[in-house]
Amino acid sequence: MDFAPDAVTRDVTARAQDFLDERVLPAEPVLAAQVAATPDGWGTRPVVRELQAEARARGLWNLFLPGPRGGGLTTLQYAPVAELTGRSPRLAPAAMNCAAPDTGNMELLAEFGTPDQQERWLEPLLRAETRSAFCMTEPDVASSDATTIRTRIRRDGTDWVVSGRKWWSTGAMNPEATLLVVMGKTDPDAPRHRQQSMVLVPRDAPGVRVVRPLTVLGYDDRDHGGHAEVELDDVRVPADALLGGEGDGFAIAQARLGPGRVHHCMRSLGMAERALDLVRDRANARSTSAGPLADRGVVREWVARARIDVEALRLLVLKTAWLMDTVGNRAAMTEIQAIKVAVPSAVQQVLDRAMQVFGAAGLSGDQPLAEMFAAARALRLADGPDEVHLASLGRAELRPR
Repeated sequence: MDFAPDAVTRDVTARAQDFLDERVLPAEPVLAAQVAATPDGWGTRPVVRELQAEARARGLWNLFLPGPRGGGLTTLQYAPVAELTGRSPRLAPAAMNCAAPDTGNMELLAEFGTPDQQERWLEPLLRAETRSAFCMTEPDVASSDATTIRTRIRRDGTDWVVSGRKWWSTGAMNPEATLLVVMGKTDPDAPRHRQQSMVLVPRDAPGVRVVRPLTVLGYDDRDHGGHAEVELDDVRVPADALLGGEGDGFAIAQARLGPGRVHHCMRSLGMAERALDLVRDRANARSTSAGPLADRGVVREWVARARIDVEALRLLVLKTAWLMDTVGNRAAMTEIQAIKVAVPSAVQQVLDRAMQVFGAAGLSGDQPLAEMFAAARALRLADGPDEVHLASLGRAELRPR
């Protein structure tokens, strides 16, 4: 078995590490100051634009997307880069144009979009000239089962008419998000997994209303465009706004969520590594009457268990990425579900203990730990709650062979 990354991975990871150390991490206070200066404003901050220009110049642009439009990397090659961006989750993904939900939306447009759809929506997203939102989750149904969604997409002459209510539409608070990718039912009488379709809705279409922002444990994710509740009141779009074919919505959603789970998990491991760096410095610098925190057995045990968890889960995520590249997303579904359950939970515990080492300072905005904890906790619900994935995994494990 050869666990060494290939030459491409070593090169791009080294360049991404340099960019992170030299430009991104030092710019975090700048971003914080720019956000604080415009507390009521949503949008891309100037420091992000500056870093985006430099990322493009360094060849660190759209690395998540395989093929000629993106960085040309495989899922396995991109995974360590995604981990590095997780060390600065507020800034690094946006700086490299690798931030959700745009990544998933660009993947969908690249795979399922028509040439006209790609020209209108994908190319501006690839250039970071615009942003987007993904509208699947709904407030009044169990959205972990996407077949239960109620948003209606009905045909009226040459148009589709979209009516419904969405929430947790990531990115929709950003006025630069000109595109909403909306999932709804086109045929309620079709087989269960063929009732849904996806449609591309311009944000400025009559009948689209962004109702309110939503927070995650008090954090609004303002620098990424936030999460919004969105109302669609008889919104008309032309027939060619359909993404893929009628009835393909459920399958398209599953295609979108697979790579996204690898990205989320690797970024989460990056957050855990950042937390361990902070704990190392804190434990060696902070002393009580009994001496440095680094000498306390309980702190050493926490750090040791964190290291074991991070190393083990990184291997599982990399195995998953390798399977996706070699046998496809469907064949790798068991591993995709496993990392989706295991990584956020373990990273949440790493961050919780890191906050404990920092004491009250760990709960404050002076450190990134509390916001990272909120992000890790949210991932236990995003893209499906733990219980749904565990049920599916258990069913597959108990299936007679």
